[in-house]
Amino acid sequence: MKKNNILLAFLAVILFFGACSDFEEINKDPNAANEDDIKVQYIINKAITDAQQDPHIAERAFVLYWRRAGRQDRSSGINLGTYNNDWSSDYYSYVSGWMKSATQAVDLADKQLEKDNFAVEYDRQMTKNLKEVARIWRVYLMSEFADNFGPLPIEAFKGKNPEFASVKDVYYFMLDELKDATQNIDPSLQVQDIDKKFDRAYQFDFTKWTKYANSMRMRLAMRLSEVDPEKAKSEFEDAAKGSLILTENDMFAVQERDGWDPLAGVMSRPWNALLMSNTLNNLMINLGGVKSEDMLDASYAAHIKPEGYMGIRLQNQFSTYTNDPSIGFFFDGLHNTIDPRAYKLYAIPGDFSSPDAAFTSEDDLGSLEVSVFADKEQTQEIGKFNMAFTWNTMPGGSWGDKSAMNQMISSLYNPILVKKYRNHSQKRVFFAAWETYFLLAEASLRGWSTPIAAKQAYENGIKASLEYHGVGEYFDTYIASTDYNRVGTSVNWDHTAEPPTTVEVDIIDGYTKQPAKYAYKFPTASQTSYQKALNDQLTKVITQKFIAQNPWLPLETWSDYRRLGLPFFENMVVENPLTDLPALTRANASTTQQPNFFPQRLKYPASLENSNPDGYRQAVELLGGSDAVLTPLWWAKH
Repeated sequence: MKKNNILLAFLAVILFFGACSDFEEINKDPNAANEDDIKVQYIINKAITDAQQDPHIAERAFVLYWRRAGRQDRSSGINLGTYNNDWSSDYYSYVSGWMKSATQAVDLADKQLEKDNFAVEYDRQMTKNLKEVARIWRVYLMSEFADNFGPLPIEAFKGKNPEFASVKDVYYFMLDELKDATQNIDPSLQVQDIDKKFDRAYQFDFTKWTKYANSMRMRLAMRLSEVDPEKAKSEFEDAAKGSLILTENDMFAVQERDGWDPLAGVMSRPWNALLMSNTLNNLMINLGGVKSEDMLDASYAAHIKPEGYMGIRLQNQFSTYTNDPSIGFFFDGLHNTIDPRAYKLYAIPGDFSSPDAAFTSEDDLGSLEVSVFADKEQTQEIGKFNMAFTWNTMPGGSWGDKSAMNQMISSLYNPILVKKYRNHSQKRVFFAAWETYFLLAEASLRGWSTPIAAKQAYENGIKASLEYHGVGEYFDTYIASTDYNRVGTSVNWDHTAEPPTTVEVDIIDGYTKQPAKYAYKFPTASQTSYQKALNDQLTKVITQKFIAQNPWLPLETWSDYRRLGLPFFENMVVENPLTDLPALTRANASTTQQPNFFPQRLKYPASLENSNPDGYRQAVELLGGSDAVLTPLWWAKH
């Protein structure tokens, strides 16, 4: 085995290139300084800062891979099983560099502590704590790598020549690291102001770092729930005994800023439309009992549709080769009730005067008026439709001739992510209180020992998310609601009745232009990836967790779906065969779901196989399947 080559292939990154424009002001260059002059906090700052992702890698990893696979965007790409070697090669190189920086911080702390020649006791205690911070952050970075690619070389972080380890071994290592780090860190150490600026997340508040480590340990333990339940339970319960991220003030988040460096907004590229996904739309419509008229000012009243209205039915212009229950309709207004976070996350199409609008004219997005035709040659127009103040999303996939017949499919006038998440003004969230609560709720449902009961944790998670978006005033109405969303899930914890097979709704026939009735059909639970139910309490928890993780944590929404098959992800449209999703066909697209309908991981970049064939073969062998987008990771069961 060419161990040294594996090390070079996995970790070869230019050391300590400038992370940001003010990096020189607060960091010394370790290559230009004696080891005794370097402070561990300098390297930690680099490891945290660089991992925020500069615009180049953010577009490839965060937007084009994670937000698509995690169903936070309306798009196809990786959801069609496709793969871009250049994107993956770039991300592989970047994340390897981030892990290398974190490891260098650990190693430097060890070397300095071995010498134990600190003139000031504060510096010795600080270095001890900084070692544990670097270990905690390295675990996050390892989890990011493992949840994308799979096996990685743990030994690279133990000072040995690296050999790839299985995903199971990686997870066991990460869980051990987090436990040990929290035992060794001294949360009582008061940090001097001069050092705080080197930690963009917590300013070296070690109490918060402990909370982050315990909460992340719960996240990673829960990842094993379906494949290694005993280990998952023991690790989760032990972590849950410690201090946790339970308030917005404790969340791990890093302030973004304008520019082209790692602190630029991860969703800031103007050419990325960032359209609302069909998945999220189906979850939010009718969910929570909060009326649009109560959330929007009176100027929107004319656009709000009556309760029970489904839209204009144009079944011949929409594909039937998908299990999206909302397919076939154009919604010509705003929904009567919708999750109150919807209007905080997404701007109303065509509302150019709104301060939330990311695009402010038809020059940005094209004509508001679209046509629908009876034929692909576009010789017979059925009608023209204005997309302003409407609320529509489309499932991704291969639409074939329908794309020519229906200009709605390609229109950019879907709900678009609001300006504040695109203009570098927010903090990028890595771990928030709502996730802690939803993890505790799921654990309690599984019968694990938790410091809070499932229902209370679930409702606390909802409250934390609503308050983050500034809509906390709707909490009481929201948690009491027994209304079903488009996929048959309600909010109220105690309301677990399954939805009826169908419900009668009001529509407009798109061909006759006349009002009519339609039997809306909810998904069939046994035909979903989850298979068990549409409205049980675990579905409620993961539905709320999915909504809350928008827009910051698409890798987590992807991971939850791979683990549980929740929440409901619609199948891609299959008007034409999908080359990279051969198992998904016209014959089964509307009636079933299985893991090979959905992306499971990223392929390793070709550079690994080319430069280290032995290491590559080892990694693929440990993966347990071919190096393919559709090969599930060890912990993924759906």
